[in-house]
Amino acid sequence: MSLPPEKASELKQLIHQQLSKMDVHGRIREILAETIREELAPDQQHLSTEDLIKALRRRGIIDDVMKELNFVTDSVDQELPSPKQTVAFDKQSTLKKTNIDPTRRYLYLQVLGGKAFLEHLQEPEPLPGQVCSTFTLCLHYRNQRFRSKPVPCACEPDFHDGFLLEVHRESLGDGTRMADSTTMLSISDPIHMVLIKTDIFGETTLVASYFLEWRSVLGSENGVTSLTVELMGVGTESKVSVGILNMKLEMYPPLNQTLSQEVVNTQLALERQKTAEKERLFLVYAKQWWREYLQIRPSHNSRLVKIFAQDENGINRPVCSYVKPLRAGRLLDTPRQAARFVNVLGYERAPVIGGGGKQEQWCTLLAFLCRNKGDCEDHANLLCSLLLGYGLEAFVCVGTKAKGAPHAWVMTCGTDGTITFWESLTGHRYIHKPTNPDGPPLAEQPKPLYPYRTIGCVFNHQMFLGNCQPSDAVETCIFDLNDESKWKPMSEEAIKSVCAPGATTSLPPFPPLCASTIDASVTSNEIEMQLRLLVSEHRKDLGLTTVWEDQLSYLLSPALASYEFERTTSISAGNEEFQDAIRRAVPDGHTFKGFPIHFVYRNARRAFATCLRSPFCEEIICCRGDQVRLAVRVRVFTYPESACAVWIMFACECAS
Repeated sequence: MSLPPEKASELKQLIHQQLSKMDVHGRIREILAETIREELAPDQQHLSTEDLIKALRRRGIIDDVMKELNFVTDSVDQELPSPKQTVAFDKQSTLKKTNIDPTRRYLYLQVLGGKAFLEHLQEPEPLPGQVCSTFTLCLHYRNQRFRSKPVPCACEPDFHDGFLLEVHRESLGDGTRMADSTTMLSISDPIHMVLIKTDIFGETTLVASYFLEWRSVLGSENGVTSLTVELMGVGTESKVSVGILNMKLEMYPPLNQTLSQEVVNTQLALERQKTAEKERLFLVYAKQWWREYLQIRPSHNSRLVKIFAQDENGINRPVCSYVKPLRAGRLLDTPRQAARFVNVLGYERAPVIGGGGKQEQWCTLLAFLCRNKGDCEDHANLLCSLLLGYGLEAFVCVGTKAKGAPHAWVMTCGTDGTITFWESLTGHRYIHKPTNPDGPPLAEQPKPLYPYRTIGCVFNHQMFLGNCQPSDAVETCIFDLNDESKWKPMSEEAIKSVCAPGATTSLPPFPPLCASTIDASVTSNEIEMQLRLLVSEHRKDLGLTTVWEDQLSYLLSPALASYEFERTTSISAGNEEFQDAIRRAVPDGHTFKGFPIHFVYRNARRAFATCLRSPFCEEIICCRGDQVRLAVRVRVFTYPESACAVWIMFACECAS
């Protein structure tokens, strides 16, 4: 394998540096002089190369050099991680062990503690082994994701983590070359940092979301700079400081030449100016579009036509910027599996202080994924992005459900004109067949099965269309999006100017999905053991004994697998074998009762409390009679981002 000339010279330079560091040349000269004195006979005029190598090997020089050179070999067969994934490491202890590509440029970001997290001023010092609330810092930079070690919540949280971020240029064919200062100055992607709080019950809260402009390091001496970052709250508290993080940025390898701070500041100011101008022009266009939309019909004023939405930092952004084709790699195989994944992410409305209805807050994708829960708009944006990634023509729909509650869901348009609604909170799919309001009274009309009442607009990453049909009722709506008498479009060029990737520096980059870190078998066993204990204690309080039937518990597994398969594919399978096995296992004259239930969290105590609220489940758990045998089976199905579907089945058999 031949190396290009610049690589060969770089390799020679590295070898020369290593040999100079060990003073190999000096040691060779000493051994050469010694060998000539000892071994060269008076009649011999020269010493062969072989003689010299033998002398060097005998004195251990070659062994010393080989020990210093660490050769890293990767198994070709094993599945390699994405080239853009790097490892967070502690510089002092493992910099020498980390496999750093010497031809690439890295940014080493250290978080050196926090301070002024005043909400936790009275937090007591956790005792060793005591469960306490924790902070976790999540980072995303150019398709690389990182997560800090959880640290106990405190006024001065003890963050001490290092993250090695690879800085590379993806376009112009120079992705393999080491980025120099000028190239890096043109890379405008910020480092998106999200701070998550996890309480003692495992519930997560979004504390802060911050975009770090890292390029100031390019103008600092030796390519090293320290900075303090003030984190602001989210939603209604986006103007309130929640705490400060101390950070250190360092370029690796060190920069040969740094830029002047003036050049860096000028570049950043120019980018801000261009972004502000693009956003101003889009706002002018959006106002004009809205005026024209109202001129069609004054009643349009009451329709849910959402052109802008506030993110977690209280910044108004075009709704089209919340959607982008997203590929899940090998983590999700089908669009329906993607819908199931989005469905098992938790649903939580944005918190609001006091009454007055729903708080408006759409989340950036990283904040939604790290928190593992969000509102219906977050779910719809993610599902639409995944379906676009699978090559479908997908749109987010904004409208209302029953009782006029605002809602968002997803729609796909088939090549044959079929319109399918996808409910992102449940994973259900509905085929839309419009009713004809002008049809004869006795004509049979399709009965809608979906829960949606009205629709104001649809959008994706390239298009935005306002519903301008006489009625905004979903059941009578015609989804011919090319008919401008029914759907008023926005200019695709105008949308592209502010929503296309790289169009403005204020657009948050989309992170890739991460594989689950949950071991499904271990977690299933843990929850099952906890539930057995809770059931035994509950029955003991009622004065009842508990006998567990392990074989019956095992026989419940196929049913749970079948339920999850049906949720993912809408196809029922394997029920006949399950029923046959139960009939064979339950003796004559005995009765079998079973109760399956589904959760998207892993808290056994909370799940048990929910189960007891069902009269059917309580009847099984509190079963009285002769020869009562109880069974419980738990099956955890894992999805990306450590989301999971937890199926639990309680069962009992007793003499009739």
